[in-house]
Amino acid sequence: MKRSTDRILTTHTGSLPRPADLLEMIDARERGAPYDEQVLQDRVHTAVAGIVRQQAEAGIDIVSDGEFGKPSFATYVKNRISGFNGQNSDRRVFADRAEFPEWNAQTAPPSYVMTTRPFCTEPLAWKDKSAVEMDIANLKAALDNVQIEDAFIPAASIGIIAEIMLNQYYATEEDYLFALADVMKEEYRAITDADFLLQIDAPDAAMGRHAQFWDRSLDAFRRTLSLRVEALNHALSDIPEDRIRYHICWGNYEGPHTHDVPLKDIVDLMLQVRAGAYSVEASNPRHAHEWQVWEEVTLPEGKILIPGVIDSTTNFVEHPEVVAQRIMQYAKLVGRENVIAGTDCGFGTSAGIPKVHPTVMWAKFKAMAEGARLASQRLWSE
Repeated sequence: MKRSTDRILTTHTGSLPRPADLLEMIDARERGAPYDEQVLQDRVHTAVAGIVRQQAEAGIDIVSDGEFGKPSFATYVKNRISGFNGQNSDRRVFADRAEFPEWNAQTAPPSYVMTTRPFCTEPLAWKDKSAVEMDIANLKAALDNVQIEDAFIPAASIGIIAEIMLNQYYATEEDYLFALADVMKEEYRAITDADFLLQIDAPDAAMGRHAQFWDRSLDAFRRTLSLRVEALNHALSDIPEDRIRYHICWGNYEGPHTHDVPLKDIVDLMLQVRAGAYSVEASNPRHAHEWQVWEEVTLPEGKILIPGVIDSTTNFVEHPEVVAQRIMQYAKLVGRENVIAGTDCGFGTSAGIPKVHPTVMWAKFKAMAEGARLASQRLWSE
């Protein structure tokens, strides 16, 4: 895993807005409507090549495939693993949406095919291992003649799969988590065996508090999170830590977030995950102050922190000076070589419902790259 040895490197969280024609084909596939599979796969291939080139041109050092072949960052699993059936029609109730029902009525997203949530009703097993191999092949091809520092492929955490696609088969939640771990570890390992960084997307590690456990105690949430970390570490046990990034967030939506669990209450569990880098939402108004956590908490030796220095839910373009200031706050606490500039979350978490216009997103990326350049000048001149 590359470090910021000579300058502050830049990255993001993985998902990016898909092109309109690709969206149409993904939507057809998810709805069970007619589509041409070969045409879809060819379009994913060319779209990944294009998005990798655009990331490099915008100043992103550590790039991804944009998750272009997936309907969403987590529900893609149902297309690759058997055992998921039916559809959970219950709307997920977040604590802040319950507190502000008028706002919720105005802003709650409609039910959407890309985020359909089946139940686990049968034993879990692989049905399409070729999908991750296709992700790998597309990204490898896209990197030809592109100047970047490194590349990663995101994959859903054990916990977020269990949270979104509820268990109706295994005797206990623990049994379900470890069954998920035993199948997902093959996808995780395939990514790192291909010499890409693996990013584990784990919004359940923070968002889960107000999305699933808001009516229970903090201790109850921490016990569940600890079990999810244990299952995830089981799945990651054969992978070197320096090939793994772990991303947590409090939900990629613009809202009150008044019930978000403080980072200080979960940071110890986050650091128990076998990972070389930790990507943490850190720039929006509910979490921008949490750089202070690192005044009390020591980042383990050899580990990297990837704080979000631009927001992924609003069309504000951060000023490069703001980005530089945020980077320097973290660099002075954990060491400049241990910081990589990142984003709060993805810009295309679910296909077809971006919160930030793509043209604005690229301006935000360029502002991040410029802010990293400014911070590097100051940090390496001291």
